[in-house]
Amino acid sequence: MILRRLLILVYLLLFVSVAAGSATFFWQTRAEYLRLKEIEAQSRERLDVAQKRLAEQERTLERLRTDPAYVEMVIRRRLGYAREDEQIFRFEP
Repeated sequence: MILRRLLILVYLLLFVSVAAGSATFFWQTRAEYLRLKEIEAQSRERLDVAQKRLAEQERTLERLRTDPAYVEMVIRRRLGYAREDEQIFRFEP
C-alpha cells in the first residue's frame, strides 16, 4: 500500500515535471515564433519600399532612353547646362 502510494507520487512528480518542461519549451518557442513574425513583417515592408523604388527608377530610366525633352530637362537641372544663347543666374536661398 505504501509502495503503491510512493509509486503514484513518483509518477505524479514525473508527470508534473514533464508538463512544466513542456510548458516552458512551448512558451520559448512561441516567443521565438512571434519575434520571427515581426522580423518577417519588417522584411516585407522593406521589400515593398524597395520594389516601389525600383519601379520608379525603371520609369525614369525608360524616360531617359525614349524622351529627349526629359533628358534635356534633367541635364539642365542636375548639371546646370545651358544652351549657347542662354545665361544661367543662380541665387542662394
